[in-house]
Amino acid sequence: MKIKKEIVGAVVAEASAKMSDPNYSAVLVGGFVQSQRDAAQYLSAHATDFGGAEAVVNAIFHCALIGLCFQRGYGRTVRRLTFDDLDAASAGDRRAALAARQPYVLEYIDANVDRAAMKDSLILIALAMESASR
Repeated sequence: MKIKKEIVGAVVAEASAKMSDPNYSAVLVGGFVQSQRDAAQYLSAHATDFGGAEAVVNAIFHCALIGLCFQRGYGRTVRRLTFDDLDAASAGDRRAALAARQPYVLEYIDANVDRAAMKDSLILIALAMESASR
């Protein structure tokens, strides 16, 4: 099931409105790290590719928002991803796969992430979330 553009837009709009609260992003990032340890560890392992530790936090923030999109779109929380889930999602043309399965999630990533390595990692995690949410 494809997540509707309106759902992605609503999640992003709500996050934008809440960004004035300095605790919002910290809670979102912390919650993702606790609930998605393997995905967070995968992102942390790519710190150099992303441009440092601050960029990893940024990537985790984006993953948390993507997770909220799946939660709203599918009506349930994304289960904890494992390294096996990430491995399974890594096969083939990931960009094409996400474009076919969740085009508005890919649109969000493309609009909000500049660094190619970070985009690739977010696409991978989004595909793993999509598979885990079915």
